[in-house]
Amino acid sequence: MNIYVGNLSYGLNDNDLKDLFSEYGSVNSAKIIEDRDTGRSKGFGFVEMGSEEDGNKAIEGLNGHEIEGRSLTVNEARPREERPPRRDNKW
Repeated sequence: MNIYVGNLSYGLNDNDLKDLFSEYGSVNSAKIIEDRDTGRSKGFGFVEMGSEEDGNKAIEGLNGHEIEGRSLTVNEARPREERPPRRDNKW
């Protein structure tokens, strides 16, 4: 199960996210999304849990949970919407 995690503290890293979710079951991957130019966290990420059951336990246990003064938003990730390709404004 793929899970969206929002309102993350900018000080957290991928390992912190994995450790947090591993309390609820098997974590296949944990990734905090970073700004392409600055490398700074965008404040959200995705966690891939080993099973739907583990994912549901994590969502139930962590949605609204406070980490480093921020209340997490945790829910099942929706598929990415198709967007037109980005165009560079280089003349």
